[in-house]
Amino acid sequence: MTSPANQRQDDAPIQPVPRRLLAAATRLFADRGYDRTSVQEIVEAAGVTKGALYHYFGSKDDLLHEIYGRVLRLQQERLDAFASSDAPVERRLRDAAADVVVTTIDNLDDASIFFRSMHQLSEDKQKQVRSERRRYHERFRALIEEGQKAGVFSTATPADLVVDYHFGSVHHLSTWYRPGGRMTPQEVADHLADLLLRALRP
Repeated sequence: MTSPANQRQDDAPIQPVPRRLLAAATRLFADRGYDRTSVQEIVEAAGVTKGALYHYFGSKDDLLHEIYGRVLRLQQERLDAFASSDAPVERRLRDAAADVVVTTIDNLDDASIFFRSMHQLSEDKQKQVRSERRRYHERFRALIEEGQKAGVFSTATPADLVVDYHFGSVHHLSTWYRPGGRMTPQEVADHLADLLLRALRP
């Protein structure tokens, strides 16, 4: 039997407080910008108190960090799974290259907020984010280097530059992609993954 504390009168389940705060912050940061959104506006939109926000996140800065962190954790988990599979390296790289495009588009508000506002994080959090992103890029680069050593991929272009080429395209998605446009997320992902593999062909 469902407890009344966990259920709205219309039988729609109440979202956990951290999720409500993140959803409200994401909407407001996307619409108004991080620096123009107050803590009071976030808690009012989430229907909670300031005490609840500070209990779960500590600061507005923590909310911004978590908005990006949840996407990066998802992408890292999926990349690790692709990289560790038994598929040929070309398949693993293509799957990983397409997946980061799809997951970025699926979380476009989160990505655009972060790249627009990362400089407003505290110095410690900026260092943490750079470290987390570096781990992701290094795992991705290792796939390219594996293929280069096996003779599957060309060594004409350094692996670091290939990584920068692909992720430059990924980071640019929030400036032009619009849901409901002429290409689906998967179609965009397939095009960009194919471009990457063409650049690596011997």
